Amino acid sequence: MKRSCWLLLLLLLFAHANANAHGAPPAAVPAMAAPPASNGLAVAGRALNLRHFDHLYADRVIAGREMAVVHIYAKHPDYRFDIEPNEGFTCVDDVARALVVLAREWQQAKDPELLRKIRRLTEFVLYLQNENGYFNNFLWGDLRINTDYKTSVAELNWWSLRALGGLEMVLPLLDAEPVLAARIRAATDRLVANLVQDLPNQPRKTTTVAGVPVPDWLPAGSGADQAAEAIIGLLPHLQRTGNAAARRLIETLADGLLLMQKGDAQHYPYGMFLSWRNTWHAWGNVQAYALLSAGERLQRKDYIASALLEIDNFYPHLLKTGLAEAIEIRAEGAAYVEVSRREFPQIAYGLRPMVFAALKAHALTGQAKYRALAEAAGAWFHGRNAAATAMVDTASGRVFDGIVGPGQVNRDSGAESTIEALLTLQALRDSR
Repeated sequence: MKRSCWLLLLLLLFAHANANAHGAPPAAVPAMAAPPASNGLAVAGRALNLRHFDHLYADRVIAGREMAVVHIYAKHPDYRFDIEPNEGFTCVDDVARALVVLAREWQQAKDPELLRKIRRLTEFVLYLQNENGYFNNFLWGDLRINTDYKTSVAELNWWSLRALGGLEMVLPLLDAEPVLAARIRAATDRLVANLVQDLPNQPRKTTTVAGVPVPDWLPAGSGADQAAEAIIGLLPHLQRTGNAAARRLIETLADGLLLMQKGDAQHYPYGMFLSWRNTWHAWGNVQAYALLSAGERLQRKDYIASALLEIDNFYPHLLKTGLAEAIEIRAEGAAYVEVSRREFPQIAYGLRPMVFAALKAHALTGQAKYRALAEAAGAWFHGRNAAATAMVDTASGRVFDGIVGPGQVNRDSGAESTIEALLTLQALRDSR
């Protein structure tokens, strides 16, 4: 059966299963162009194609220490590296996510080269930890740490939270190397102490934005996206240490996520988790996945139920009406209405959260509809998208940086798109 026909059948089956769960008629097939029939997974057996990732990766000696970097930008057509003039050429944000990719590959194939790269990239992340316990993000081309620019300041922000998740992920793999493992534990323990100190200092108050009530105790006030990233990093730390303060912080953050959920099965926006204030954005929207993970670890059924509400209702709505980059809402009486919607750019970082959440829901419930939903969202990488273009080049391992308009693909292939796609393909592969 051709892939386009197979995906159509899969989406119809998911719509039927979801309709049965809610007593509603089957949803329409997602409004995305059908993929070319020749597309395939960038997976050979059990191993991902890491060829382009290896192109982005480079060993470096920095401050007399052997480490490694991942180049952020690779420009079409020859995929030479580029540098962002205000930021730099490599960053903790991407290297920490690369650690997760390599750690998961190591669990599949105990290749010593994977472990060597994990060590080198771990050294880079540790090197970027500031004396204040948070992490600077970027490195300049001359290998100096960028300490001043807004996306590189050592503070409670994305890169520090991702450093926590990446380091906790690789710690069990490096536990046999006592010196390095001790440095990882010291770095993560210090960072978690910062989070415990800084986040709960904000009182549990709410504020209203465009009539929409939101919590005011998350990162950046109502930063549910960052709060979810923090939960993902804190959960393995809690499992490792049993830190009661970390557990309380996870619950504090998760309770804030519950307040960022709007609508229900019958009412717009159908259980959507806002990202910040009255805005939802696709990139990094891992709230459902974080709540499922926290609910499983902490035995909190309310967290799981809240996550499933979004997965059961908002995800199908989004696939049916067409993917979006960002949506802004406001309250009108007891209802919520859409103020604005940006369709583009659509990027790997916007699809991976949906796939992760749907697969986690499948693992927790055993319900096939969630696996079907993950496959439907993941089909974006193979051409079921607004450009009818495979975003993964199976031969080179490149992943295009995004769809910037109807039929318009940005064919650059940088670190974030490559790593986020690898994370997605890994999750789909390993959940079979």
